[in-house]
Amino acid sequence: MNRNPVIPYILIFVFGIGLMFLLSFKGLGDMDELAKEKEGGTETEQVVKAPEDIYKSCIGCHGDAYQGGMGPALTGVGDRLSKDEIKEVITKGKGNMPGGMVKPEEADAMADWLANIK
Repeated sequence: MNRNPVIPYILIFVFGIGLMFLLSFKGLGDMDELAKEKEGGTETEQVVKAPEDIYKSCIGCHGDAYQGGMGPALTGVGDRLSKDEIKEVITKGKGNMPGGMVKPEEADAMADWLANIK
């Protein structure tokens, strides 16, 4: 009845090393698939968000009621800027606002929505 106390540790070690190799090879396979998706090699459905959902990332600077804060107020922005100017600002940025906040395929809908905020 005198068992070696090291055997359970060796078994855990061997199982852990085996699991590590298995997961590494699984990750390498997933890496190739993710790279193809990023390059557009596989068909993925592009999800276009509603302007109200996109604005959730703008609340920090423009306020939850479009009142402004760190960024300018957006109420009446359609009176000050044309839709093309709004689209340019939300895609390329202006002043402290970084560019690329809105995807190009969502920019037209977002510019229309912003132009109608009263």
